[in-house]
Amino acid sequence: MRSDEGTEAVNGPGPARDAETDQVFKALADGTRRRLLDRLHEHSGQTLGELCEHIDMTRQSVTQHLSVLEAANLVSTVRRGREKLHYLNPVPLHEIQERWIDKFERPRLRALSALKRRAEEDMTDKPTFVYVTYIASTPERVWEALTDADLTALYWAHGNVSEDWRPGSRWEHRRTDGTGVADVVGTVVESEPPTRLVTTWASPEEEGQEDKHSRVTYDIRPHGDIVRLTVTHEDLADETALQQISLGWPAVLANLKSLLETGKPLPQEPWLVPEH
Repeated sequence: MRSDEGTEAVNGPGPARDAETDQVFKALADGTRRRLLDRLHEHSGQTLGELCEHIDMTRQSVTQHLSVLEAANLVSTVRRGREKLHYLNPVPLHEIQERWIDKFERPRLRALSALKRRAEEDMTDKPTFVYVTYIASTPERVWEALTDADLTALYWAHGNVSEDWRPGSRWEHRRTDGTGVADVVGTVVESEPPTRLVTTWASPEEEGQEDKHSRVTYDIRPHGDIVRLTVTHEDLADETALQQISLGWPAVLANLKSLLETGKPLPQEPWLVPEH
């Protein structure tokens, strides 16, 4: 018995993680809190007033339920002016899945997910752009170059900014001209450092219109002693958007490749050089 307990202390979740899990299950035990999570799953980034519209109770009661969800890390908040926006954070649920489900279900779930994605792709007429490049670097360095605001600023003229790059987190593509203006905003959908990152993309004015969001997947894989980086930009609005993306991504990724392989971006930003 002592030997088993010792093994759990070394390899198991431990008291601290169990306490966090207790908070998650406590938060999920209430039907109102589950409905709030359902609302945020349908549309993340809602104000307290928007959430109260579909919950038959006072603002104070809804606030208390949200506090329980925040304490369990199931909901994260961001201040925008006077508004407080609430976002679903699926990380604690993912950790529960990893602890008790993934060991048995991962192969089947991945297969079903791939099948679903292919079926959805077959049903949509929205164009998709795919670009593959090979970089003399490591997956860890490529991941850092895609998610570090200072590094992205060196080769993209924008900094990619997120609080933690975890699923559910908001991210912004901010200009480096000192204005801090974000030209693209979105949400982190999947995050598996250093091999896979999936984010939604939208203009700030269309952030609340999910049907207008596109989706970018970065697949970072070792390829011998180098890295194979595949960028897939899907759910584009139309062929015009595809043409614009087809010019932009190769230029950005060429600049990224130069930075990681030589320590410097290209001597001229490719998108600023006029075509002849």
